[in-house]
Amino acid sequence: MSKAISQVPFAVNEPVRTYEPGSAEVKSLIATYKQMWKEKVEIPMNIGGKEVKTGEKVTLTSPQDHQHDLGFYHKGTMQHVDDAIKAAMEAKEKWNTLGWEHRAAIFLKAADLIAGPYRDRLNAATMIGQSKNVHQAEIDAACEFIDFLRFNVEFMTEMYAEQPISDQGIWNRAEYRPLEGFCFAVTPFNFTAIAGNLPTCMAMMGNVVVWKPSNNQIYSAKVIMDALTEAGLPGGVINMIFTDGKSTAEKVLAHPDFAALHFTGSTKVFQGMWKLMGDNIHNYKTYPRIVGETGGKDFIMVHPSANVEAVATGMVRGAFEYQGQKCSAASRAYIPRSLWNDVKKVMETQLASVKMGSPEDPSNFVNAVIDKNSFDKCKGYIERAQASKDAEVIFGGKCDDKKGWFVEPTVIETTNPKYESVCEEIFGPILSVYVYEDQDWKATLKLVDETSPYSLTGSIFAQDRYAIDEAYKALENAAGNFYINDKPTGAVVGQQPFGGARASGTNDKAGSKMNLLRWVSVRSVKETFVSPKDYRYPYLG
Repeated sequence: MSKAISQVPFAVNEPVRTYEPGSAEVKSLIATYKQMWKEKVEIPMNIGGKEVKTGEKVTLTSPQDHQHDLGFYHKGTMQHVDDAIKAAMEAKEKWNTLGWEHRAAIFLKAADLIAGPYRDRLNAATMIGQSKNVHQAEIDAACEFIDFLRFNVEFMTEMYAEQPISDQGIWNRAEYRPLEGFCFAVTPFNFTAIAGNLPTCMAMMGNVVVWKPSNNQIYSAKVIMDALTEAGLPGGVINMIFTDGKSTAEKVLAHPDFAALHFTGSTKVFQGMWKLMGDNIHNYKTYPRIVGETGGKDFIMVHPSANVEAVATGMVRGAFEYQGQKCSAASRAYIPRSLWNDVKKVMETQLASVKMGSPEDPSNFVNAVIDKNSFDKCKGYIERAQASKDAEVIFGGKCDDKKGWFVEPTVIETTNPKYESVCEEIFGPILSVYVYEDQDWKATLKLVDETSPYSLTGSIFAQDRYAIDEAYKALENAAGNFYINDKPTGAVVGQQPFGGARASGTNDKAGSKMNLLRWVSVRSVKETFVSPKDYRYPYLG
């Protein structure tokens, strides 16, 4: 039990390293990349704090060179899912009763380890396994994950400090209990930070977790687990399994002790899991908490008063950083006819200088898409646009899978505002542009709001403040993260809490105290100092 009201270190955002050419930091990172590229890694599951090797080896490859053998991971069975649940439940009591300061210390130490000795290794694993360039790996795997760990500790202490008022003769308290049961974290390939945050933020609040990372993120997931282990995370608190997704969900979501789902991935999968929970609702000891972030069809809306260079830069960065494989990536843009030719010229100049290739070369802005399915999907949209009467590929369009899964940054201009690439989530380096007549500004705002079922991110570019205000109001429900004169990507922990509604998820705002509140169950405690000795109130005389 705590014998002090402790104050945690004040959280600040981790500085982003620039990795300028010739710098010591870029030399160190690329040397680590090259060394890890040569290694043959073996990645076991982690259940109950022990490495679990099954002998069923799945080869790890890299998106930028799908012929290169990186090593393998050990695939698990449904027995391992049972084992992970059992290990979590066995660890629960001791972890629940550990003082919050000790939990905080573990994750603060993990943040420092990732900021220091694990930084290059975690960034390099993300570059190798997920094909992120040096900058994208740095802002994700290092900085954002560090920020999640440090800010969540601060948010946790702020939450614990929020207490009810007390009247004369009584003391009211709020206790933020861990959830009753175990939690399930299902994480995506595209952000190492999200993969780390989903299980750790639940564990930080005293919960125990079964964590299933994406098969395409297992390399960096291993490094996360290594860092957490070195930081002192007890065995069984977070159990990392590599099992079949559908079967795992069916088993976990049918368990009576299932208490929470923290999910980032596709809308279809999330909706299927929600249905499973509904089907099993009578089995649970408590109603499970459900938090999901499920994707987007994110927009850039441009007013005739916008700055041309700012618009073009926002489109290139917003659509093509990390090959458009961000939930927040710009994938549809609405440009007034009066600006389009000028915007197009600036985009053409910028895209002509974009280099594409392996992250091993830090000068490459664009790298490979994650796998063959993604490559084939992108190629299909491009080929259909090339054959369509409603659309034209004006930039990019080349696809090359001989060595890696490379898709050029591609811009599709369409005369049909409901053309498939404008409406459907692609998750690749494809931006669709619809040119509207300047006088149709108001109607186009309505079009932006109604075109997509998603509501994750979006941006407005304008110099006219009345236009900004009009878009701000008209698009109120079209984006959970709304950007003014900026690309719709790059949310920073503690600055722009992230999440969206509609088909984009439950909008529980990762990177804020709001999210942590989902992983506790509050108990209100009233203590009366001098208890009444007679049932009669004064009104009875």
